[in-house]
Amino acid sequence: MHKRKTGRSKHIDFILLDILCVELSFILAYFIRMKMSVISASEAYDIVNVLLLLMHFCVVFWTECYSGIIRRGYFKELKQVIKHNCFILGGVLIILFCLKESETYSRMVIGLFFVIDIVLMFVFRTILKKIIFRRNRKAKHSSKVIIATNKASAEAIVKRFAQCEYEKITVKGLFILDEDMKDEEIAGEMVLGGKDDMFEFVRTRTIDRVFLDYSGADMRDIIDKLLVMGVTTHVSINTFLDGAPNLVVEHVNDYTVITTSINLMSFKQKVIKRAIDILCSIPGLLVTLLLTIILGPIIYIQSPGPIFFKQTRVGRNGRKFKMYKFRSMYMDAEERKKELMAQNKMSGLMFKMDNDPRITPIGKFIRKTSLDEFPQFINIFKGDMSMVGTRPPTLDEYELYEMHHKSRLAIKPGLTGMWQSSGRSDITDFEEVVRLDNEYIRNYSLGLDIKIIFKTLWSVVSRKGSV
Repeated sequence: MHKRKTGRSKHIDFILLDILCVELSFILAYFIRMKMSVISASEAYDIVNVLLLLMHFCVVFWTECYSGIIRRGYFKELKQVIKHNCFILGGVLIILFCLKESETYSRMVIGLFFVIDIVLMFVFRTILKKIIFRRNRKAKHSSKVIIATNKASAEAIVKRFAQCEYEKITVKGLFILDEDMKDEEIAGEMVLGGKDDMFEFVRTRTIDRVFLDYSGADMRDIIDKLLVMGVTTHVSINTFLDGAPNLVVEHVNDYTVITTSINLMSFKQKVIKRAIDILCSIPGLLVTLLLTIILGPIIYIQSPGPIFFKQTRVGRNGRKFKMYKFRSMYMDAEERKKELMAQNKMSGLMFKMDNDPRITPIGKFIRKTSLDEFPQFINIFKGDMSMVGTRPPTLDEYELYEMHHKSRLAIKPGLTGMWQSSGRSDITDFEEVVRLDNEYIRNYSLGLDIKIIFKTLWSVVSRKGSV
């Protein structure tokens, strides 16, 4: 399926800023005209104000006026702002003419609006872009990208990525696919190897995206393997990708690329999902506080030590974070795990066993009722996790992942997910867990999230499959 990511979805900040400009420009134009005239203020001008906003939204909706806005220079931006306002002014004049109301309103108000809005919109957009550039330079978090290309193009691509101001990008590695190169420097970036080295690098590192500028005969095989790992791949616009999923045309650091991924969530889906996470995490945090007051002393009495269990887990695309739970095991649980591996009921890279002797008496209760999971609302509020996602693996599990296992990390981990709502610990095959997680990622929708949440609640209430 071919899509095109619109400027509207990526630049809501500019859209809101332009609405402010339209309003300010109209207010200024109106009061400048009224001060120069004996005409008293009239509520009739409210209609013009509404029409100006309406035409602005029409321009936003029907044109790609925000496409490439970050990359535009001053002259191109001024031309686009003038064009934008010409559409607004033309639309309003046509409507007033059709309604036979064009003589009712001062031409000076409309003319002043046109001039002031061009100035304000151009100045405000320029300031916002400078703020974005400065924020990108100082940002702690960045998109982790590797470059995979041929030797002839490598130097130019590396230099352009180094000069990128439009988004915060960190180049984590350079791979040359058409020659056997390693540990050589190109434009200040060390070549880390070829195709096979790249696959292993992606499997074991935190990588968000792969920029692929390559047209060899094995190009499609490379893309397929990257997709198996769930990594978003940007491909040269000149490359034909027959049958690749979720194709969109977009820009990466001045390059026009075709992007393919296991799933490309829309801007609206991302906003709604994050809003649900925040709204759900607030009452979840309050319940966690109440449970801490009630369960904390019991946990400590039965096994002196921290009330919360804090463990490093692996999240989206390999990012590491600290996950929180109420401690349900004795303090030496991790050391005793090796002794119990023979009783692991999971086939694959996860560990679960019946009647685990490391679990405290209160631990059995809070696990059976899933109360031990409530501190994860801290992770959800912070943004490390989501309400619905995939189970975050431990570091030792992650280190043993094969290429196709990493695809389940293409989204944020969740408090619940397809696996938990489909039987929880009744499913003992790790490959089945991976299959269910990939099914969720490929078919993500708000409705599916709601369905999984309700199914999980029923599983908890009925204690189906809990350990």
